[in-house]
This record gives sequence, C-alpha cells and structure tokens, in this order.
Amino acid sequence: MDITERARIIVELLKEEYPEAVCSLSYEKDYELLFATRLAAQCTDERVNIVTKTLYSRYPTLESFADADIDELESLVRPTGFFRMKARDIKAAAQMLIDEYGGRVPDSMEELLKLPGVGRKTANLILGDVYGKESYVCDTHCIRITNLLGLAHSKDPAKVETELRAVIPPEESGAFCHRLVEHGRSVCVARRPDCENCILKDYCEHSPAREA
Repeated sequence: MDITERARIIVELLKEEYPEAVCSLSYEKDYELLFATRLAAQCTDERVNIVTKTLYSRYPTLESFADADIDELESLVRPTGFFRMKARDIKAAAQMLIDEYGGRVPDSMEELLKLPGVGRKTANLILGDVYGKESYVCDTHCIRITNLLGLAHSKDPAKVETELRAVIPPEESGAFCHRLVEHGRSVCVARRPDCENCILKDYCEHSPAREA
C-alpha cells in the first residue's frame, strides 16, 4: 500500500469516527477566530474560550480592540499566558485590519502572514474555517499523530505541512486536521494513548496494538 492510499483510508476512518469536524475555538466574527488562535498559543482551547467570552463582550468591535487600553487588555488575556505579547499583537492586528484591509481578515496566506503574531498555523486555520479554502493546520496533535501514522516525518510544522499537502486532498485538509485534534484529545493522548481502542491502530507505525 502506497502512502497516498494509506492517507485515503486514514481520512475515511477519521471521517466515520468524527463526522462533525469543527474548530474547538468559539467565535462569531472572522477577527475573533484570529485573536482566539493567537491566545491559544501555549494555552488550551478550553481556557481560551473562557477568556474570549469576557474579552469579546468588553471589546465588541474591531475598533474597540484597536482603541483598547493595553494594560486592561493584558489583564483580560493574562490567564492564557504570554499575555503582554498576545495583547500587543491583538491590538496591533486590529489596527492593521482597519487601516489596510477594510476591517476584514484577509483571505490569502501571503496577506495573513503580514499580521502581527500570525504564523502559518493561524493563517491555515483562517483560510479553512473562515474562507473554506484548503488548510493544513499543523498543531501539536497534527504533527504528533501524522508522524505516528507515517504520513509525516518531521517535527517542523512547515515540513509537516508540505508532506501533508502531498497526500491529503485539499478538500479534506481542514476537516482532517480538526479530526486529528479530536482524536489526539480523546484517544491518541500523548502520555497515555489508548492504542487498543484506536481506529487507526492498523496504520500506526508505533502502536503495540497493531495487527500483524
């Protein structure tokens, strides 16, 4: 079985197990997903959703973020860690979206990467969840599990993204990455993987439960 066929089977198994492939970050507006993703760096999505509930109530518009008192903004995002840098990036990104993009989050990788605090992971998430474009979101779950499955062979997000682009169809990419997050949280947990009950055990190169 070549890697393309292997990837196809894995995509289908994940699709059956996790039919609802959605982002775990709460948002209503395009920039809210952008800011939530920034806050999610080195923080759980669950905690970010708690923080953003208050944050988006306090700053209901992009303009209010741009005009925010930086000390107050830092205080509100403090529970997510690295709060000074995150607050600075959010405020600067809000102003840049207003000044250069007419208040809309851009829809291309090139333009998204110009925004403060935005890397390829965030940009891919925006492209997929906001604009319905192909999106290879290489977070820790994606990198770890695709390496276990032999679909990727690197810990570097950019290299993993390149490898996945070669085997995961563009139209499946966003949902595939969301499903890996669900699988990584519920079954293939980093420190205590439930290999015996894993739907992917027959395709995992490191599973003790893999069938001979």
